[in-house]
Amino acid sequence: MKPDRTTAMLQIISQVKSEFPLTEPETFVCGPEGNCQGCPKKLLELVDSEISYWEAEINNGNAPQLGDISRFGKLCKNVKRGLDRNGVIEKYRQYKQPLYTQTT
Repeated sequence: MKPDRTTAMLQIISQVKSEFPLTEPETFVCGPEGNCQGCPKKLLELVDSEISYWEAEINNGNAPQLGDISRFGKLCKNVKRGLDRNGVIEKYRQYKQPLYTQTT
């Protein structure tokens, strides 16, 4: 069974929040040595502002249209590609991993 539009948008938002380094201050800086392709800081700010907008709209009882969900999903997909090109996603994944693993 397919989710309703609001649930679908909230699922995308949840996934983006878990995969994008939106709350990590070191990712909100310009790329190393100025060699970034598409500014990671601006890309993350764009996604963060869209998330804030849609969370507020949903909290106010306004459901997104299918086109809104599609555009938001496409935006996140394109931003993820830009972050991958700059190594931001890989750096974030390494940061999230524990520093050590216990073996038994």
